[in-house]
Amino acid sequence: MNQQIHVLLIEDDKKIANFMSMALKAKGYKVSVANTGNSGILSFCTENPDIVLLDLGLPDKDGIEIIQEIREVSQIPILIVSAREQEKDKITALDAGANDYVTKPFAMGELLARIRVMERFIERESITAPVNIYHFDYLSIDCERRKIYIDNNEIHLTPIEYKLLLLLIVNRGKVVTHSQISKEVWGYGETGDSKSIRVFMAGLRRKIEKDTSHPQFIMTEIGVGYRFTD
Repeated sequence: MNQQIHVLLIEDDKKIANFMSMALKAKGYKVSVANTGNSGILSFCTENPDIVLLDLGLPDKDGIEIIQEIREVSQIPILIVSAREQEKDKITALDAGANDYVTKPFAMGELLARIRVMERFIERESITAPVNIYHFDYLSIDCERRKIYIDNNEIHLTPIEYKLLLLLIVNRGKVVTHSQISKEVWGYGETGDSKSIRVFMAGLRRKIEKDTSHPQFIMTEIGVGYRFTD
């Protein structure tokens, strides 16, 4: 059965991520790896995993924030794998919505046993689990089905436009810089091509904004990047 389980591993230490990924794949799991919080949220929204393994000490945002963002739209099982071993850290993570907590260093056998418990949780919750949907006024995003709706009418976004929109949404209220967009959407590293980004953003605005001259959702921070407001 576990060969059907898709695990999303959000871990910034690439050596640990590679070790865990290889061990999980050897047991028949499908594994997606993200090395930052933003890329982890994007993978969660676009790849529809069954279980999330989450490190708390990520380079761009704290793991507690990731738990809270996921819990806004989903009850997917979240297993924390972190070097933070104090009781207060465990309580904070569990109170935020994590299902279980393993401290580093860990025995792989124990981690696999805890994942098997998560599998049973998936079976119990599969019928009643909520759909991963964001609602912002007239705009709705169904992450599970990768569908976008304006006033309940489905619209089409290109894969790049969809990634751009999700990146802005998971960072809503915050400025997402050109370099962040370039890295998370295209994987180009820290140098952002602001002209190309501007072209794609203009196309996205035309599709989701009712008045592009007075946008409701996507705001431009001149010379810096963009911000999603809700």
